[in-house]
Amino acid sequence: MLYSLGIEGTAHTFGVGIVDEKGNILANVKDTYIPAKGGIHPREAAQHHANVANKVLSSAISESGLSWEDISIVSFSRGPGLGPCLRVTATAARVLSLKLNVPLVDVNHAVAHIEIGKLTIGFKDPLTVYVSGGNTIIAALTGDRYRVFGETLDIPLGNLLDTFARAAGLGHPGGPKIEKLARQGKRYIHLPYTVKGTDLAFSGLLTAAVKKIKKIKNLEDLAFSLQETAFSMLVEVTERALAHTEKHEVLLTGGVAANKRLQEMLNDIAAEHDAKFGVVPLKYAGDNGAMIAWTGLLNYQYGRKITIEESNVIPKWRMDEVIIPWAREQLVRV
Repeated sequence: MLYSLGIEGTAHTFGVGIVDEKGNILANVKDTYIPAKGGIHPREAAQHHANVANKVLSSAISESGLSWEDISIVSFSRGPGLGPCLRVTATAARVLSLKLNVPLVDVNHAVAHIEIGKLTIGFKDPLTVYVSGGNTIIAALTGDRYRVFGETLDIPLGNLLDTFARAAGLGHPGGPKIEKLARQGKRYIHLPYTVKGTDLAFSGLLTAAVKKIKKIKNLEDLAFSLQETAFSMLVEVTERALAHTEKHEVLLTGGVAANKRLQEMLNDIAAEHDAKFGVVPLKYAGDNGAMIAWTGLLNYQYGRKITIEESNVIPKWRMDEVIIPWAREQLVRV
């Protein structure tokens, strides 16, 4: 039996997961850096990762019931992400690979979010809506790659929500707090709506919403309006991509996938196109080590591994630059 240990550390979370070759998730442990104020500071987040690495690694081994000698490969998130955080993650993976004398496998963080969603809900060939603090992407498999059919042209959806929440004094992370407020909102306040073909932009929406914080007495209405506008933009480009690709599954993954209103809106458009809709389980929605372990295992089974010398991090590594060899086999089975 092959056992993959995956290390995630692209942004605020340092996570370690352990998965076997059958897709059983044996461990998924993480520790998240939460800034005292403001957004994520890359160097502070990296220091956090260095401080908690040993603890999280040990906890994952303990949770899995395995010993270090059972680990077959070490996988790590090579990018995209924050440079200082990625370097700490890569260093931990290199050291562990050398110490255990097992292969080192690099993983694209965005691809991993798709693959953990497919694994946990049983999808084979979805149109994926990947939304988080660092990414907003609508992608689907075409040939041997995940092609991007729509994405943000400026800031990601999660960043929009977190930045607005900080400006409104709600703290970090902002997404869950905005969702709670939005449920109480009743009046829609006009805000910019920016869709360009299958791409979208959130910076104008953010600027306008922040300016209205002091002018609007009811923050619930503003949170409701911000959420409805941003999600409507995302749903519009998703429906356009779904009509184009004619996929029969729609997968929602990434940290913002936990939002119930977004789930409801995407479920509606999936139903209109006779497609199944699925959401990654909450514990795998945010950044986690299990998704890295599983995607690393898939990579390894198709012959991918790298040397220590080749393992430089790639902060701007796009998912559509990655060959997906196992996807062809999955498509044949559909």
